[in-house]
Amino acid sequence: MTVHVESNERAGREAPAKPIEQVRQEVMRFITEEAGFAQVYTVNKDGYPVGRTMVAAINEDWSVDLIQRGVHRRLGQLRRNPHVEITWVGEPAAGSVNDRPHVYDWGLLVPRVVFLRGVAEFMDDDWTVVRYQRQTAIQRAKGLTKAPVRSADNVQAELIGIHVRPVQVRAEGFGAGAQSFTWSIGSPGGPGDGGTQSESRP
Repeated sequence: MTVHVESNERAGREAPAKPIEQVRQEVMRFITEEAGFAQVYTVNKDGYPVGRTMVAAINEDWSVDLIQRGVHRRLGQLRRNPHVEITWVGEPAAGSVNDRPHVYDWGLLVPRVVFLRGVAEFMDDDWTVVRYQRQTAIQRAKGLTKAPVRSADNVQAELIGIHVRPVQVRAEGFGAGAQSFTWSIGSPGGPGDGGTQSESRP
């Protein structure tokens, strides 16, 4: 895969980049165990990005499942334009520093943020029922039982399933200082092809 490693700060730290597989593991663990809710951005009819906070369950292949009630305006937005951006934001990593800013000293550490860019596909009722039941079982096994338990008929009547095919992931706050990592997914040269190219830019 092609990986872009950017320092995003003034030169002088000379910190080597982490192996990308380590970064990917840390990012996946952050999304699944720490970040919680995501912000999902679609594009409205006027061409503006529109964000909202919701549950976005990520899979091992970096695809994302969105199961939601069929009443939201974002469904129409995704039917018109399936391009979507999903972000997960959390506290800075242990040992984080932000001591070499280019423009302003904001006096804050760099948060951990993951940006996943993808293409949304509306799924059929069978897929939606299976994914809803799978995630519901995971949540209830954790003792999280406040959401109603829906029958398959109710899921088909009230919920919509969307599968987001990932195109690119960008991770900030997982390296040295303001370093970021960006990699492509789901295309020739994507994960699994065995190739890696790193590029560092100031």
